[in-house]
Amino acid sequence: MSSEMIIRRYEDSDQGVVTDLWARAVQQAHPFPDGEGRGERARILPQMDLTAAENWVAEREGTVVGLLGVLGDGSDGGSGGGGAVGGLFVAPEAQRAGIGRELLEHAAAVHGALTLEVFEENDPARRFFTHLGFMERGRRTDEETGRPLVVLERAAPLHSVSWLHVRDGRLLSVRTRGNDTFYLPGGKYEPGETAREALSRELREELGLVVPVEELSEAFVIHAVAHAKNGRRLRMTCFTGGPQDIAPAPGREIAEYAWFDRREARERCAPAHAQVVNRLVAQGRMPG
Repeated sequence: MSSEMIIRRYEDSDQGVVTDLWARAVQQAHPFPDGEGRGERARILPQMDLTAAENWVAEREGTVVGLLGVLGDGSDGGSGGGGAVGGLFVAPEAQRAGIGRELLEHAAAVHGALTLEVFEENDPARRFFTHLGFMERGRRTDEETGRPLVVLERAAPLHSVSWLHVRDGRLLSVRTRGNDTFYLPGGKYEPGETAREALSRELREELGLVVPVEELSEAFVIHAVAHAKNGRRLRMTCFTGGPQDIAPAPGREIAEYAWFDRREARERCAPAHAQVVNRLVAQGRMPG
């Protein structure tokens, strides 16, 4: 996935490029319905689908390369009552670059739990959604084509925050009592907290560190499978900032803390940790 990719709201001016993208993507994904992506089917897309759903586009280097339509209000800003994915399409030339995954994780951040339908015959799409944690909930017959559809769902991701503190090329990690796996310092939100407020509190409780909210800067967001949560997805917002010279004083839930290099992190830390380390290596903040 290009580092320059952005996700933004669909605009009326996107209609032409989005219609072309949809037509090419849908013909590749499931060419079996007669006329898919052409003629009448192409004509009704801008008239119906682009007005009935909350639509987002992925844009890379100024070019729209992905489209996501979701039915749901998203008014809770992420704790969500859930959303139904009406369509997810990526331009054929831009596929296998993480664009579809990022669009889905964006939808999960806004709506929480997600449901969608996919044609039973569309094996690549079914494998893709299964890889991202969707599970079959049921089946039905598509009225328009007469072909079987598989109904998939995924629970809302767990939301957490973490602190990135690198010393001599090694990343600070913590282990809770009764657990042999290390995590990044941080944790879950409490009701009413912002991400920075949650992290400032967690650092105080876990390591006795005073890190003012205003000193924390968002670095990036990691999407991964939560450790020991039966396949539940995790959305972890990572922050930098605060004091560099620290003397951690572990709280009652923390058994120990340590600084790990890339190899040690891969062997001893939770799955999301590896993604974080890869990002830091790519940024030149940790050795490869």
